[in-house]
Amino acid sequence: MLPVTGTLSLVLAVVFGAAFGFLLHRGRVADYNTIVRQFLFQDFTVIKIMLTAIVVGGIGVFALVNAGYAQFHIKPADLLAVALGAGIFGVGMVIYGYCPGTALAAIGAGSAHAFVGAGGMLLGGIFYALSFDWMKVNILPAGAMGKVQLPQLLGVAAPVLLAALAVIAVAVFALIESRSRVS
Repeated sequence: MLPVTGTLSLVLAVVFGAAFGFLLHRGRVADYNTIVRQFLFQDFTVIKIMLTAIVVGGIGVFALVNAGYAQFHIKPADLLAVALGAGIFGVGMVIYGYCPGTALAAIGAGSAHAFVGAGGMLLGGIFYALSFDWMKVNILPAGAMGKVQLPQLLGVAAPVLLAALAVIAVAVFALIESRSRVS
């Protein structure tokens, strides 16, 4: 299989990006109220879509790597940096009501408040870039585990982890559905 480069890769990026945005809208996760209701434990659309994407994407990536059509590019596992980034991301998502992907989909649909909030994402990116030298010395080394994958870390084969993740997703779906029938 030949690599896709140049103009074709740009066209494919636009096509797949538009399809992704369309699916975010169809799944209602580009709607501010859906995301807010997720954080209020009133609407579990977001978690269902995320779990589905993680399981399907995991299986797809695993299949592509095993078939030789893709390869892993493993980044270092810097636990403190990941924890801090996840915390900042979570707080930002609660305040803003969007994650970066859903924000761009909302902007594409004409949401003015999503557009204004995207400025905060840009400022956060600029702050990170300007403070990276300090973070590289003070944050990244804390909890640095190097380039590891979860199967290596846990000593469990990737297919077993994917199967366990699928079982967990189905269990979470069943729990959510059983609780929504009770309400």
